Amino acid sequence: MQLGAHVLRNGLFVAPMAGVTDRPFRTLCRRFGAALAVSEMTSARPELRGTRKSRLRREHSGEAGPVSVQIAGADPAQLALAARLNADEGAQIIDINMGCPAKKVCNVAAGSALLSDEPLVGRILDAVVKAVDVPVTLKIRTGPAPERRNAARVARIAESAGVRLLAVHGRTRACGFRGQAEFDTIAEVKTAVRIPVIANGDIATPEEAVRVLAHTRADGIMIGRAAHGRPWIFREILAHLEGRAAPAPAPAERRAVALEQLQGLYDLYGEELGVRIARKHIGWYVRPLPGGEAFRREANTITSSVAQLAAVARFFDSLHEPQ
Repeated sequence: MQLGAHVLRNGLFVAPMAGVTDRPFRTLCRRFGAALAVSEMTSARPELRGTRKSRLRREHSGEAGPVSVQIAGADPAQLALAARLNADEGAQIIDINMGCPAKKVCNVAAGSALLSDEPLVGRILDAVVKAVDVPVTLKIRTGPAPERRNAARVARIAESAGVRLLAVHGRTRACGFRGQAEFDTIAEVKTAVRIPVIANGDIATPEEAVRVLAHTRADGIMIGRAAHGRPWIFREILAHLEGRAAPAPAPAERRAVALEQLQGLYDLYGEELGVRIARKHIGWYVRPLPGGEAFRREANTITSSVAQLAAVARFFDSLHEPQ
């Protein structure tokens, strides 16, 4: 798949997820086969640009390219400036968030709230595309509400503005994450534009990935929550698409991957914050395993990185059979 000057090795994408898709997580997902891992959403508002949280979300030093940074906001000029600043900092792709359903984002008319104002969508996309020389991509939902699905119209606006790729989550803003994603609208979007379309939503297994690709005729799929504590899902999907079987990772591999991610979190965030952020990732890694829920509760009481690493290592060492 061609995206500007970048040739992506496949159509597997990591969804941008606030509080999840930081540099350590993106690095692992890319290693297991994802062609592109989009950063956490960063605000275009000037007063938030210099905060520690925003700086860490833009941290991609040493990361394999292409580096894709997602920006969010509702003001065309602010978003254009944010795009230029991120490109100057090394972003090779700028992604625009028009898909987040969170109230704190939609309450400032950003994220998926923008889908209710198609003229503003056009002005934002025009401004950002003109502001940078790197490819601009867009993440949307299927519309503001089930009775107002307008993803195909928004897709045509995006293509006309010069957006190079579109990812579509198969729910509306009003749906949040409730119910099941639907893919008929994504199939409609695919027929409406010539730019690559990536399908997103409720894809948790290799079999589901194949079904969604067949149903939508999309150019690729984007995985979000299914990769929590399971970055090897991209390896499994690739194998399935190629007609091969991908065995589940043995405890030793799960152990090595989990410990590497934890160390990456400490390196990025520092001791105190790194330990706190690591707790949810530990939970995701261990929950499906024997004794995982009890260990998750125990791990949530650990306050040092050394003790956290040692406890996780002991847990995986106690697993003698592949799960």
